[in-house]
Amino acid sequence: MAYISFDKQHLVNLEFTMNKEILRSNRSGAFCNTTIIGCNTRKYHGLLVVPQPQLDNYNHVLLSSIDETVIVNKEEFHFGVHQYEDGTIMPSGHKYLREFSAEPIPTLTYRVGGARITKEYIFAENDSRIYIRYNVIEAAQPIVLRFDPFLAFRNVHSLTFENHDANRKYTPLKNGAAWKMYDNYDSLCLQFSKNVEYTHAPIWYYKNFYIREFERGYAAVEDLYVPGFFELDLKQGESVIVSAGLEEKNPATFKRQFEAQLESRIPRDSFEHCLQNSAQQFIIREKDGTRMFAGFPWFGSCSRDTMLSLPGLIMASGDKKTFKELLKYLIDTMKGPFFSNRYYQKSLYYTAVDSPLWFFLILQKYEQMLGASKKTIWKEYGDVMSRILNSFIEGCDFNVKTLENGLLYAGNEDLALTWMNVFCDGKPYTPRTGLDIEINALWYNALRYAVDVLKEADKKNADLEKWTVIADKVAASYTNCFYDEQNDVFYDYINDNEKNDMVRPNMLIAISLTYCPLNDDLKKKIFDITRSELLTNRGLRSLSPRSEYYREVTIGNHRERETAYHNGTVFPWLIMPYADAAVSLYGKTSLPYLEDLYNSFEEVIAKNGIGTISEIYDGNPPHESRGCISQSTSVAALLYLKYVIDGLKK
Repeated sequence: MAYISFDKQHLVNLEFTMNKEILRSNRSGAFCNTTIIGCNTRKYHGLLVVPQPQLDNYNHVLLSSIDETVIVNKEEFHFGVHQYEDGTIMPSGHKYLREFSAEPIPTLTYRVGGARITKEYIFAENDSRIYIRYNVIEAAQPIVLRFDPFLAFRNVHSLTFENHDANRKYTPLKNGAAWKMYDNYDSLCLQFSKNVEYTHAPIWYYKNFYIREFERGYAAVEDLYVPGFFELDLKQGESVIVSAGLEEKNPATFKRQFEAQLESRIPRDSFEHCLQNSAQQFIIREKDGTRMFAGFPWFGSCSRDTMLSLPGLIMASGDKKTFKELLKYLIDTMKGPFFSNRYYQKSLYYTAVDSPLWFFLILQKYEQMLGASKKTIWKEYGDVMSRILNSFIEGCDFNVKTLENGLLYAGNEDLALTWMNVFCDGKPYTPRTGLDIEINALWYNALRYAVDVLKEADKKNADLEKWTVIADKVAASYTNCFYDEQNDVFYDYINDNEKNDMVRPNMLIAISLTYCPLNDDLKKKIFDITRSELLTNRGLRSLSPRSEYYREVTIGNHRERETAYHNGTVFPWLIMPYADAAVSLYGKTSLPYLEDLYNSFEEVIAKNGIGTISEIYDGNPPHESRGCISQSTSVAALLYLKYVIDGLKK
């Protein structure tokens, strides 16, 4: 049996299969994403989802799906699966399924009319192209295979409907055809490795229903365009490869290309290999640089998520080249001291006060994990370090300023500058304006590390004394600001209007840092609170269940989900600071607990996104997965945890 596989008993159960998705992306940011039975349940689903820079530089669904029909003795068996608005499932090809396997690539096995056929998906690494191979394993007599392509040609965030603007023409290709439904789009080229007959018979299929969008409170119905169908004959032992891409290719190369792509894959034959396989998918290489996707299928790039993902996704494997490429992109797109916190449709957004401070932690990891010297770090990144620290000291955008006591103040009531940055009704739900416990710990860590770097790399630098003085001020004022000894509580944030003592994981971030202004007794107190109130087997809750604002699950419409997002939702990425804090405080004695946490995730590797880790999980057991099916920070957290575990064992 393959590491991840499902049999007939599971595959005929739509409630089971429509919650399980396969995903593969490539280095351009294009991807294939659907359920394991091929029934699309999200508007983001499609066999070929590609960036369209000439339109909006965002992903667009060109090829939604392909319905296959096997004809044996003039009897038709339809492999496709579609759900419609009235609840109808038609056709219901899942009833012919016998097995799904994720190793080495997603493979479905069908049995119909005495024939056994396998279907394998593989997405090209450096070309916006999907290959699907059909193998006739058993067949008493020749069969006919018919293929109906369902086209969308729309932004992943939108839906499409029958319209008069759609171009109904086609262009003949070698063993295939091409369509371009609207001006300025790339063409969709569908070709076969064998001779095939195309019949042009345009038709719209109405009211396709996406249940996951409906559950999230979004529009969930659209029409899809089928321009015609292809037919070819196959017999036992034969196979055919279908290629869908943006350019015409030589069909004679499809088999070679398919096999080459197959050989380059990390197999999904173990938990660790699944994580490593998934880690590859977030790296996007473009002409203007290398960046990282935060999560599939809907997130773009985000400097915060890139910073948090670098140690696990890139540095743990020793990939210094990609590490430096990603940092270069972030630096090249800086605005003042800020990294772009969001990349969306060619626009950059900079509202993140923590990303510049996470940068210093990444430089520390560069030294610890990749062996860079402090002199090298200063030579390569000294200018950026100075820009960030001095801008924050002098005061800059978003009301970021250093107070007389050395602490860093940020934001106003209309901004959400920390990682708790969701908005409801046009206002930040968790603004945390003022002095934040983790922001000021990151600020202190940045100052102290920069001072240590200067002492070794540039002792005569005028900033050495200035940064030292401010770091000393932070050390003197931090504890009194964020810890109330009389009431024995820690403050998550403080401003002129409130002292917020909600138990959140931000204080854990503070004690995870190499340079922390709290003493060991207070660090251990925070660690104990974290373990008892926030830690789960899926990561850490964003708010203690003891709070009146705690939300048990992250479901419902947009407002309901945003309200719950930072009020109890579990985030796997918080495992990274948890692991660092555990090792710092308890050393090797923390190993069994960290191993248990790592191993507990193995059971989810086949539950939602096959072979990957979701963005978030519900606060209450059984901690169902929510959000993006594949999140860079989540995968990175587990790979970093494995790196820490291996280090402790050595």
